[in-house]
Amino acid sequence: MVLCENLVRIFRTGTRGRDGVEVQALQGLDLAVREGELLALVGASGSGKSTLLGILAGLDSPSAGTAEVAGTDLGTLKGRARTAYRRRTVGTIQQQTAANLLPYLTARENVQLPMGYAGVPRRRRAARAGELLDLMGIAAAADRTPAALSGGEQQRVAIAVALANEPRLLLADEPTGELDTATSEEIFGALRTANGELGTTVLIVTHDALVADQVRRTVRIRDGRTATEVLRRTDATGADGALAAQEYTVLDRVGRLQLPREFTESLGLAHRVRLVLEDDHIEVWPDRDRPHR
Repeated sequence: MVLCENLVRIFRTGTRGRDGVEVQALQGLDLAVREGELLALVGASGSGKSTLLGILAGLDSPSAGTAEVAGTDLGTLKGRARTAYRRRTVGTIQQQTAANLLPYLTARENVQLPMGYAGVPRRRRAARAGELLDLMGIAAAADRTPAALSGGEQQRVAIAVALANEPRLLLADEPTGELDTATSEEIFGALRTANGELGTTVLIVTHDALVADQVRRTVRIRDGRTATEVLRRTDATGADGALAAQEYTVLDRVGRLQLPREFTESLGLAHRVRLVLEDDHIEVWPDRDRPHR
């Protein structure tokens, strides 16, 4: 569903010549997301995750490399094709609950609005809106405006809006960032419902450990590249009820990997290291005359 290879995004500040400064938000990022997957994307502020989300949403274009969603090359999209992509292929949910909805429309009208832009017949719009609000467990609030809804109810309506045109990919940017723990669980449950019952591929950008710990796969971005992945087994849980997990460092197509900072600092790894190839593993040693354990 999503394939990014050596993805680069450079922002330039200033208007001309030497006054400008280049900032590399993405520095050769690789990412593959299978169709129907529910994935969490995490990373510190400035790691590049928001830039990646903007590219996948069709709001920005890569400077180099490739980004494809459902077979569409996002680097080549122009004009009407970009508009059609944003209306049909991808749905987005923002962190600020109020930013997802028009305040003067009811929940039902908000869900019907994107279908109108996509040319869906009026009768089908009403039926689809009712189906989605019911799926999100908020059918009783269909005739309320956002001001009459709680934060969690607003976000569930926002998910219904994002799903209105049956997108292949749903992007959720910190969807639980403004919500308490109990409400966050409800919103994650709604996203899991969209993934499980509709088959929509869901990519969640989050700092919420509650969300990250409950998906099968979590990808961490650091310094504009995918750094680590955590895979969780759905058939095993720990003492706290969380899925049993194993963390992996990502090896990109040219053999680069990012060692966790706590590892490098603990062993004094910096600038250069020595590699020793063994039968079934590779050893990484500090740059010293004689290795010691």
